[in-house]
Amino acid sequence: MRILHTSDWHVGRRIRGRDRSDEHRAVLAEIAGVADTQQVDLTLVAGDLFDSSAPTPVAEEIAWRALLALAEVSPVVVIAGNHDSPARLDAVAPLLAMGRVTVVGTPRSPGDGGVVFIDSLGTKVALLPFVSQRGIVRAADIMGLDPDQHSGKYQERMQLLVAALTEEMTPETVNLLVGHLTVFGAETGGGERHAHTVFDYAVPSAVFPGHLSYVALGHLHRQQKIPHAGSVWYAGSPLQLDFGEVEDRKGILVVEASPGLPAQVTTIPLSAGRRLITIKGTLDQILARADEAGDAHVRVELAEKASVGLADTVREAIPGTVEVVLEEAETTRKAHHARRTLTPGDAFHRYLEEKGVADPAVERLFAELLDEASA
Repeated sequence: MRILHTSDWHVGRRIRGRDRSDEHRAVLAEIAGVADTQQVDLTLVAGDLFDSSAPTPVAEEIAWRALLALAEVSPVVVIAGNHDSPARLDAVAPLLAMGRVTVVGTPRSPGDGGVVFIDSLGTKVALLPFVSQRGIVRAADIMGLDPDQHSGKYQERMQLLVAALTEEMTPETVNLLVGHLTVFGAETGGGERHAHTVFDYAVPSAVFPGHLSYVALGHLHRQQKIPHAGSVWYAGSPLQLDFGEVEDRKGILVVEASPGLPAQVTTIPLSAGRRLITIKGTLDQILARADEAGDAHVRVELAEKASVGLADTVREAIPGTVEVVLEEAETTRKAHHARRTLTPGDAFHRYLEEKGVADPAVERLFAELLDEASA
């Protein structure tokens, strides 16, 4: 069978206040086109459909239409990521199911929808939405694990959850797991929430058993293969989401899978959406390079002293400019970590560092409270 693996759409994400809805519509339409051209049998969306747990109506319209467009080609399976509202996804799941889209917002036991069997494809899909540190014990309860198995680290409990979801899988079927989590050794892309990609939220790749044909991961925005005897991949985000991702080449994955055999993976680049670039230099140097920008979103770092109208001059020459910083201001910005552009987890991390009281346990608690507040 042929599988399309995508993740981390982050519909609703803006770039320094500028709307990117048209870019999301374009890239998601491109993904649906690939699904059709490649004649895929199944699409897996590994979390973070939205950039916010309370997406705008426009963001929801874009995401739901994209899922239904993919479902016109083949069945679609979707899990919640840390940016999504699990309750919101579970609420719309019955409606999307009418259009061949299976959505799971919260972890479930295998018998309650945690494993989907697609009989026509001979395929079993284990579903593991994002699980926070606070939610891991609750997830273990749902899986029916014994109370004495609730002790231990996050990664140990996650291994128990994966084992519970995959224990009934046999070599006679194509066995898939789709999850939204961090694996040790993976590279971040630059736009992920800090508190959910470090500390005790990571797991070793060894948690994925060898009888899985393919593991489709979301959460990290850089497309990459994880070292493992089987096929374990992050699809990455389909758009460059922030200037930390300017070197990333975005795409999706098309997977060929057969029972009892490791999957074969092909990377498919995506071209829709605007590039993100950074241009550095004096004002004259920047203006001389204006044609390089094209339709990209541009961050300009100027080696100039502050003067009235400087930023306006740059924006007039390069309409795609979304941020202009002076070299001196940029040094100050890095020193103070520009809290206005940080996620809440990042801002709290920087605050603790500046106060000299950085404590991973406190950061984990903050992340857990943030999860509960945004659910």
